[in-house]
Amino acid sequence: MSDVFFVYILASRRNGTLYVGSTNDLIRRVHEHRTKAVPGFTSKYSVTRLVHFEQFADLSAAIQRERNIKHWSRAWKIALIERTNCEWHDLYEEIAS
Repeated sequence: MSDVFFVYILASRRNGTLYVGSTNDLIRRVHEHRTKAVPGFTSKYSVTRLVHFEQFADLSAAIQRERNIKHWSRAWKIALIERTNCEWHDLYEEIAS
């Protein structure tokens, strides 16, 4: 079985503070953000709502996608979120259940 990698975007609220990250365990990583298990940006600014994620079979592709999104303007990131999640629903409950 091949590994799976994710690129994800968290938000503090609709049109709020955004965070882009990548992981090989999306449920665990988002849970860490939500519980503020690791001090840092997402803990400081309460960025805990999973609003977008993409899945990759290749680690290098996921890392490159994360880097690309991080360099995008805020407007482009918001447009990406709103293409698939126009209401900015927290997707964590869907993937964790």
